[in-house]
Amino acid sequence: MKNHINYNKLCPIVQGQVNSSSNKVIPVIITYKNDKKVKEGQISSLSNKLNYNLPIVNGCACDMSIQSIIEITSDPDVEFVSYDAKVFALMDIARDVVGADLVLNTGYTGKDVTVAIIDTGISPHADLVYPVSRIVGFKDFVNDEKKPYDDNGHGTHCAGILAGNGYSSRGKYKGIAPEANILPIKVLDENGNGNTSDILSTVQWIIETKDAYKTRIINFSLGAIAQYRERRDPLVKAANHAIDNNLIVIAAVGNSGPMRNTILSPATSRLVISVGALDDGRADEESNSAIAEFSSRGPTLDRIRKPDLIAPGVNIMSLSNKNMTGYTTLSGTSMSAPMVSGAAALLLNENPNYTHYDIKRKLLNACTKIKASSLEQGAGILDISRIFS
Repeated sequence: MKNHINYNKLCPIVQGQVNSSSNKVIPVIITYKNDKKVKEGQISSLSNKLNYNLPIVNGCACDMSIQSIIEITSDPDVEFVSYDAKVFALMDIARDVVGADLVLNTGYTGKDVTVAIIDTGISPHADLVYPVSRIVGFKDFVNDEKKPYDDNGHGTHCAGILAGNGYSSRGKYKGIAPEANILPIKVLDENGNGNTSDILSTVQWIIETKDAYKTRIINFSLGAIAQYRERRDPLVKAANHAIDNNLIVIAAVGNSGPMRNTILSPATSRLVISVGALDDGRADEESNSAIAEFSSRGPTLDRIRKPDLIAPGVNIMSLSNKNMTGYTTLSGTSMSAPMVSGAAALLLNENPNYTHYDIKRKLLNACTKIKASSLEQGAGILDISRIFS
């Protein structure tokens, strides 16, 4: 039977399971060719559990036995079978160090711009709900709760970097876009973990509801190990589809540095604005700054130079989920991405008609190079003051 397996349709992890001579059930994402319809009847007959219909990638997520996977590879309409890989929050180390005030006076505040934060949820911190709540909605793909919460803290911290107004600190820990609206989507559990299929379903939901929430930006402070080239990567496909639907997509590159070839998906997309981390606490007279040791380096499997740019990501002070007025410090490219998302929100105040490509060009043109490889820094450090000069 195995002699008839079409290995070209299987990702490396699924290939390994097929060759293991067991018939266990594993979670997979099955995508069909763009001009073919998903065969729901076929999937239902072969799978143990259908988890999601995923029109965003013209496919579905299900639990399927190895034997059924082998069978489905013979269907000429099936494009690829990938493992429903774990996705995780890109947080490195928490420290008791106060971060610098990174907000510059741009004349814009992100007002009326909604940013979707795909993460661990959100705690209704004073800096987001006073004097008026800017949490415009909440979607929970983990526990299906209706009221906003964050049992991990990662999503709340990212939201504060992006859009905290400094209410509890008298402006000291104000975010980049202090009047932007936040649409938190909880897709990662209390340990900061989730599945690729959850993220795909989330992006699909954001696209479907973008007019209702006036969503313009998606912030990914999470990622999965990049196992495939762009054309077959489900997360990249979803991110690119969001861009096609006039959303601006910004993603952290990961915390797997200093090794090269460690950019996580969906930051591997050539279209997505991918963000690495700067350690401005390691300043010296020559460079004034340094790449964070943990920040992932390029290139991608498709030999694309990544990251696109870098922003501070070490010892960043932002909102705590422990109480409504507390702050804490975290490090990681997770902290860098919302800084860039905040800058994008400011740009949309300047011109609401900017597309993803307009925003990306303006951000990269506003960067300052340092003494580091382009595979570490991309276009360089984002300098918000240069965006509006």
